[in-house]
Amino acid sequence: MRKWLLLTAAILLEVTATLSLRGALDHPALYVLVAVGYVGSFSVLALVLRAGLALGVAYGIWGASGVALTAILAALFFGDPFTGVMGLGIALVIAGVLCVELGAQSARARRPREEGAPS
Repeated sequence: MRKWLLLTAAILLEVTATLSLRGALDHPALYVLVAVGYVGSFSVLALVLRAGLALGVAYGIWGASGVALTAILAALFFGDPFTGVMGLGIALVIAGVLCVELGAQSARARRPREEGAPS
């Protein structure tokens, strides 16, 4: 449970930093939030890996969630375009990350049987 909470924090920090980067174009003081957000995000992502979440799963969820949230929130906050094709792309990214997670779970479930099997 802890690793998922940490991953959520890493995602929110990264999205905050990215949106702040856009906002900093008009309000330069936001560059502080950009730096703190990115450093914080990578630091917390390292804690996620230390907590035992596989790199491919952690990075996939972090990256896909960051892309999806940033696109949606940029449309809301900054009036960026958000089209059906973009929505489909986000859905495909999420589906891909789910496949990576399911594959990782399958590999973890097989590992104990394979290690105990005679050669």
